Amino acid sequence: MNKTFDSKKFISQNFIWLVLLMLVIIMSIAQPNFFSVNNMLTLLSGEAVKGIMAFGVMFAILSKGIDLTIGSSAGLVACITAALVQPADYANAVLPGVGPLPAPLVFLIGLALGAAIGAVYGAIIAYTKIPPFIATLGGQLICRAAAKIFTNRPVSNLSDSFRYPGSAKIAGFPVIVIVFIIMFTIAAFLLTQTRFGKNVYAIGGNDQAARVAGINVEKNLILVYTWCSICAAVGGMLLAGRAGSADPANSGLNYELDAIAAATVGGTSHTGGICRVSGVLAGILILGVINNGLVMLKVDDNMTNIVKGLIIVGSVVLDMRKNAKRA
Repeated sequence: MNKTFDSKKFISQNFIWLVLLMLVIIMSIAQPNFFSVNNMLTLLSGEAVKGIMAFGVMFAILSKGIDLTIGSSAGLVACITAALVQPADYANAVLPGVGPLPAPLVFLIGLALGAAIGAVYGAIIAYTKIPPFIATLGGQLICRAAAKIFTNRPVSNLSDSFRYPGSAKIAGFPVIVIVFIIMFTIAAFLLTQTRFGKNVYAIGGNDQAARVAGINVEKNLILVYTWCSICAAVGGMLLAGRAGSADPANSGLNYELDAIAAATVGGTSHTGGICRVSGVLAGILILGVINNGLVMLKVDDNMTNIVKGLIIVGSVVLDMRKNAKRA
């Protein structure tokens, strides 16, 4: 039996992608080189780290929380792992006599460090009931300070194998974009195909009902923030590899804002329980198109931030109106 095409439903379900398409068309008309292969790869490379962080923070927002720590924890992991791949005899080595360790081992150390950071403040949120905003704001300050205590200067002279995922290309295709796609696939699998993902939806929708249904809310919240911090760690190591150094003051600085913005624009509701990973992907690309397109048009950075701010506020207003209609 043939079903009639419901245009309103189609637009509602794919609105974020239609917005992305419209932006691409506008930018392509304004700047003919915008839609070139090279510029698209540049756009994706530039947004990959923030996008990976968005795939983490969307879980926190989905659970009716937030994670403000991801930028600073990325910086901390970047500094520590960068120090571990420096030559032992390098004059400015942060850990003389320790490096260089093999890059694969350092990547594992970075992931473990990220997981540990997330698990700690996830446990604080889960068991003390402190608002996630406050807990992760404190974590943000602690991680940034810890990075500066660890080293008061940029850590450079990194090994080629450590830099490879962030700066290399395979047949002209950036490896950092491949990592971005892998992290998107993992996030999508966790969200849609695992009990953990279903539990996070339930907790965000109504944590008390989730408890009644037998869900261990505390355990799942710890896992949520552990995943957030793992994504931050991946982003931090890629950031160091791409830049060729890790700066305790600036690595990952304010990246959490762009990640939260991408998740919000992508339709992840701050009231909890609503998220589509494809929407978050679209949100990342929308912010990337805006950043890249306005730079190509030589628009002032301040104007770029104004545009992004308006889009974020507008996304939240639309989200609130949708939730009001559901109620």
